[in-house]
Amino acid sequence: MNLTTPYLGLSLRNPLIASASPQNAELDHLRRLDDAGIGAVVLPSVFQEQLEAGANDYASIGAACADVPEFLAPVDGGPYGLIPESHLALIMRAKAELSVPVIASLNGASASHWTRYAALLEEAGADALELNLYFVPVDPLESGAAVEQRYLDVLAAVRQAVKIPLAVKMPPYFSSIGNMASRLVEGGADGLVIFNRYLQPDIDLQRLELFSTLELSDAREMRLPLLWIALLAGRIRGSLAASGGVEDVEQLVKYLLAGADTVMTTAAILRHGPGYVRTLLSGLEAWLLSHRSRSLEQIRGQMSWTRLQKHDNYVRANYMHLLETYGGPQPK
Repeated sequence: MNLTTPYLGLSLRNPLIASASPQNAELDHLRRLDDAGIGAVVLPSVFQEQLEAGANDYASIGAACADVPEFLAPVDGGPYGLIPESHLALIMRAKAELSVPVIASLNGASASHWTRYAALLEEAGADALELNLYFVPVDPLESGAAVEQRYLDVLAAVRQAVKIPLAVKMPPYFSSIGNMASRLVEGGADGLVIFNRYLQPDIDLQRLELFSTLELSDAREMRLPLLWIALLAGRIRGSLAASGGVEDVEQLVKYLLAGADTVMTTAAILRHGPGYVRTLLSGLEAWLLSHRSRSLEQIRGQMSWTRLQKHDNYVRANYMHLLETYGGPQPK
């Protein structure tokens, strides 16, 4: 069974990628993912706040980012400069010991410090770099065009600083996702991760305080990225990685049918452990065999916009049909 797939100009042995998570900072965990057959790994993000923080800011930065799934806790516990050195060492060790591509990740909202550190990640041996542009536009006077330009400026700065492939992990909140996706690819991105998952706060009614909780994604969250993977596949030049909602092999197959080059998961691995990668891949092979397919290329994009003759399920006609035919909750 041929599960090989292209991603960012790299050749992966299969489409399953372990996306950034705190456990990916542990070399033993990465080894277990490799042994289980993972196609590639994304290391935990280095945060812009970490790069800009001084020694006195370490505690506050750690507390602020403690509930963010990708946060890389300070390994050395020291002043500014030691987190990058620790992370670079992780990249070098992972590259020396793993048989799969190692993708580094940067998380921030501006170009500050990104170019310098992106170059260091490349020097350490990262096969590619994922730009996790996490920016909430809280200023009501900032225009949508200005927000979009911020993303393009960061991408342009990093693209100029490194030669390794770049992926942009984009949010689903642009007014025209398709146009922004095209502009990011034209601006130097080799691929897009659809989508970034923002963490929204809640309100504690007893203490009257804001708080955040980390909840792993589930299959209900895959509908939006599934839609846009299907709409973008075959219509932009860059690679497409699906992210969010992968619980079992069904979501993996659906993303591939929509047109994804690769499928990323953190939640399934955190829930079930690195060995679950084998379960997902064996399930994918079984599904392909049951549909008489010998490679991913035979199924990839079958349900995409460019391949389907009828587009009703992607446009308003389907919405109208669902409202007209809804019969209320079904009795249990």
